[in-house]
Amino acid sequence: MQPQPFSETLLEGLAPDGGLAVPETLPRVEAETLERWRALTYPQLAAEVLGLFAGDIPREDLARMTAAAYADFPDEVVPLRSIGDGITLVGLSEGPTLAFKDMAMQFLGQALEDVLEKKDRVLNIVGATSGDTGSAAEHALRGKERVSVFMLSPQGRMSSFQRAQMYSLDDANVHNIAVEGVFDDCQNLVKALAGDLDFKRAQHLGAVNSINLGRIAAQVVYYFWAWLRVTDAVEPEYRPGFEVSFTVPSGNFGNILSGHFAKGMGVPIRRLVLAANENNVLDEFFRTGVYRPRSAADTHATSSPSMDISKASNLERFIFDLVGRDGQGVIDAWAALDSQGFFDFSAEQPRFEAEFGIVSGTSTHTDRLATIRSVYEGSGEIIDPHTADGVKVAREFVEHDVPMLVLETAKPQKFAETITEAIGVELEFSPELRQMMDAPQHVTEMADDEAALRAFVSEHALH
Repeated sequence: MQPQPFSETLLEGLAPDGGLAVPETLPRVEAETLERWRALTYPQLAAEVLGLFAGDIPREDLARMTAAAYADFPDEVVPLRSIGDGITLVGLSEGPTLAFKDMAMQFLGQALEDVLEKKDRVLNIVGATSGDTGSAAEHALRGKERVSVFMLSPQGRMSSFQRAQMYSLDDANVHNIAVEGVFDDCQNLVKALAGDLDFKRAQHLGAVNSINLGRIAAQVVYYFWAWLRVTDAVEPEYRPGFEVSFTVPSGNFGNILSGHFAKGMGVPIRRLVLAANENNVLDEFFRTGVYRPRSAADTHATSSPSMDISKASNLERFIFDLVGRDGQGVIDAWAALDSQGFFDFSAEQPRFEAEFGIVSGTSTHTDRLATIRSVYEGSGEIIDPHTADGVKVAREFVEHDVPMLVLETAKPQKFAETITEAIGVELEFSPELRQMMDAPQHVTEMADDEAALRAFVSEHALH
């Protein structure tokens, strides 16, 4: 596509040919700038980092948006907590839906409203969720006059808490649609609608899951923040180039892609460790170089359901870098995927770690339970199942004198049944959360049917 301003990319979501937008060039941040940013609050840092991507949004507007986005978070927006064994958790679940998706989605809610107001436009968000994106998007956009949300989720594949968080909302601009199938079926429906340019324009469609570059850019911020907070304890002369590693529980490859961008921008990251669950297509890819998504029937329902994904949208952006930022190389890879069910970069596999620092591992239900238990016994911290996948795999890659940071995915309350199974503890719920769990649920059940979805969106969309 022709290059376009950041705010247009926010509204478009996907490129006209169905591909994902990437920055023309990745901005670079020098060591002196990093040092200057050390004294900033999280919202101030977010305005600086996002300003490198959003050149068309005035800096004072960005500062206002980031201040509003994180206003309801605790003072320490992203706390870091050591759990021993050289591992530190990066606390990303302090937002309204208790999951890391709030970090980017709260900013996106502010930015979309601002851009739509300036352009006097409306936007109908059509998204797919495996658990946390949906609630984060709905809570960031509920009640906004120029945006409506159509969120597809797989029937019976989320935790009861995740369902309550989404389906208990009764705002007129929020439409929950439970699809017969798995997350990948929901994602395919979203891409089908977004790929029909006439329908997309007629219905003013946009996207907020990690196919939207605004989400990726906002998630880059906490890699900068975590590096700055770890190196606060390092003598100033040793800070430039001081390396840390990050482990990221991953399903759709969005969160770790933000780390790949942060590394490319100058954050001294030694390793990016991808942690998969039983749906370990990405682990297989980074170990072998062969990417072979699985069918819906072969996508397991697991106790870390937000990662029950077999087709990782954001891998496209990594492959773009792998093939030397050559669009044709990406097109060829996806043509092979369509024709034979896989693509093969095994010849490039040694570059994954050597050049990009990416390694990977898999965690199972048994591993999750054991990890939740050992972290609880060792530190008193209770971690959710996705974060447990991260800790389990992180332990395989801890190196002496290289801090290992695990990105926390969600609060354990979202997966209370698994916590009880692991450590026998019944988690406390606040009165507000109890009320949410008991509230009436508003959801439309739908077959995996593109025509039915088109009809529903056409009927309820803002114009």
